[in-house]
Amino acid sequence: MAQENSIVSGVAGRYAGALFDLAKEAGQVDAVLRDLEAFEALIASSDDLARFVRSPVFSADDQLNAITAVLAKAGIGGLAANFLKLVASKRRLFAVRDMVRAFRTLSDDAAGVVRAQVTVAEKPSAAVLDGIRTALKDVAGDKVAVDLKVDPAIIGGIVVKLGSKMVDASLRTKLNGIRTAMKEVG
Repeated sequence: MAQENSIVSGVAGRYAGALFDLAKEAGQVDAVLRDLEAFEALIASSDDLARFVRSPVFSADDQLNAITAVLAKAGIGGLAANFLKLVASKRRLFAVRDMVRAFRTLSDDAAGVVRAQVTVAEKPSAAVLDGIRTALKDVAGDKVAVDLKVDPAIIGGIVVKLGSKMVDASLRTKLNGIRTAMKEVG
């Protein structure tokens, strides 16, 4: 636990660490992670819910009642639901997305999963995505999870972050390099 706590810190880390310990004891780490990610997806898809979890103006009772209704409608139950209700009752919903990220980090570390952040200009085909996964597995081992982000601003190419390493093969970076070289020449 000492090593796991060094990975995440602050309010989100403490809450995530406690939930991870409970989920591990109950043998429910994957189920809890699935439910937390489902809740995070709800926040990402609803501006109203995103504002609600960040807003300090709602009382603990208001937050608890609203989250209880959202969880019931989303079909999220068990340990994850109890955790989210506790977070609401303690008025810590503002940190719930960080808690989900911290829990994911603890879960990945325990399972030996390396998470790669891959940014592309447009959504890749399944074949291209499989090629990216295969290339990352060759570098980082079999347990690689790919977090795909689409960012048209990179124009083309790919940016990969794997741990503390980053490879930026984006067209935007190459064009900026050419622009800089041309300024030095002229």
